[in-house]
Order: sequence, then C-alpha cells, then structure tokens
Amino acid sequence: MFSKEESRLLREQFWISFGKSFPRKWILYNTKIKGVSFKFHFDTKSALIALDLEDDLETRINTWEKLLSLKKILQTDYLPEAIFEEEYILPNGKEVSRIYIPLEQKVSIHNKNTWQDVMVFFNTKMDIFENFYNDFEDIIKA
Repeated sequence: MFSKEESRLLREQFWISFGKSFPRKWILYNTKIKGVSFKFHFDTKSALIALDLEDDLETRINTWEKLLSLKKILQTDYLPEAIFEEEYILPNGKEVSRIYIPLEQKVSIHNKNTWQDVMVFFNTKMDIFENFYNDFEDIIKA
C-alpha cells in the first residue's frame, strides 16, 4: 500500500515521464468548443482516453447529437473500440457525456512495469482521436 504522498509522487513521475517520452502538444482543453475536452485517465485500476462534454445540458445535447452522427465514421475509420455514453457519471458525481477508449489490460499507476504500455496506448489512441476531431471539427462546432 502506498501513502498519499508516495502515490502523488508516482503519479507525478508518470506524467513527467509520459511528457518526456512523447513530447507533443495535445489538444486536451483547447478544442475551441466550450465544455468539450479530451482527457487522459490513469489510476490504480485502469487507463483510458476520453472526449468529455461538460457544458450546460442544452449545449451538451447539441454537441452529443453531432458526435452521434459521426459515430459510424469514428468506429469504422478511426477507433472501432470507442464507447459512447450519453450519461457518464464521473467519480465526483458530475454527469457528462463521454466517448472513451479503455486500455483492455490490467494496469496501475502504482506499477511502473505497466507504465510503458499505458504511454504507448495514450500516444497512439489519443493521436488517432485528435485526428478524427481535426477532420470533423467543423461539423462538431457547427
């Protein structure tokens, strides 16, 4: 078991290592659409990448419908494993709409032996997800 401080240091080491291993500027919060952001998630049980819609309900529904219209393209040409959840509850209880891709492997941010697999997954899948977003940004923004 790790103390909170040890856990914090491991998390910090992972993200620093990821940034050094795969140096690039990710879109993340810079989607130019209010309430729409890309996320990396890695904890003691899982890793995933996601596109979250967190704005007011009306805007969220609007953007969600546009993304649903692109679902077949995303899953056929980019990320076949993408999961669409209109009502996804975050650990803090907040509801968002989310498209995500989980790493189908047992990983833990506390286990450095799994870090490389997660870094490669993040780099590969987020790059593809961002390419999809860039290709269809005009439709998503409209």
